[in-house]
Amino acid sequence: MTDRPRLLRLLRRLRVAAVNIDGVLLDDTFSPLIHQFVTRRGGTYSADVERSVFSQRQADAGRAMAAVVPQAMTGEEALAAYFEERAAYLVDHPVEITAGAGPLLERLRAAGLDVVCYGGLAKSHFDEQLGAYEHLFTPPHYICTNDVRPGLREITAHFGLDHGQVLFIDDVARVAEAARAIGAPFIGHPSRFEHSHQAELMRQAGVRHLVGGLDEIDDALLRTLDEEATTGTLWPTRADELVPTTR
Repeated sequence: MTDRPRLLRLLRRLRVAAVNIDGVLLDDTFSPLIHQFVTRRGGTYSADVERSVFSQRQADAGRAMAAVVPQAMTGEEALAAYFEERAAYLVDHPVEITAGAGPLLERLRAAGLDVVCYGGLAKSHFDEQLGAYEHLFTPPHYICTNDVRPGLREITAHFGLDHGQVLFIDDVARVAEAARAIGAPFIGHPSRFEHSHQAELMRQAGVRHLVGGLDEIDDALLRTLDEEATTGTLWPTRADELVPTTR
């Protein structure tokens, strides 16, 4: 990690910001494609489908997609069909950098945080889409979590830190649930896709901080999360306290 003395003055607990690539720094192309994959084959798209597919290892996601459509498919066949449809979809809907991504990375760095990107695709995806921003990330710049989904423990261990020192910013509720399990700070940036269930699933998971745009992740929110991480108040302690802060 980069040694930044400013960090000790600005933020007491947080040391690293781990930012998901697809759905946070890049626009959400997965939700529309998985919805298309399921509904075109006569399946029903639901919160359970999202739970079984999102932020899973690719092999597991393939089996889950095969299981929710009313036709005989193996997981390998479903995964191959999905990536074929994805390639066709991206011809007309190329991946775009999310509005505010660059300024967000600059704010995180200015706060004294090391910044790393993570996701389930190979690093070549990061290089192609975010290579121009590589200077704003701390080596190794990108961590592929496909084999260790959701990968929060592994990312934390990579930097030699304790749980609670790495802030995760993600668009998937399953990652929020994993963050809560280890006591990690979390900001939810759920998809705005009209059929998405992630915002509600994050609320159910107890996420306190949901943002609709990356500009909402400002210095005030970082200080709030740092204080919560310091005092151990990141997550609700009872089910009836699951009231998120929507900024």
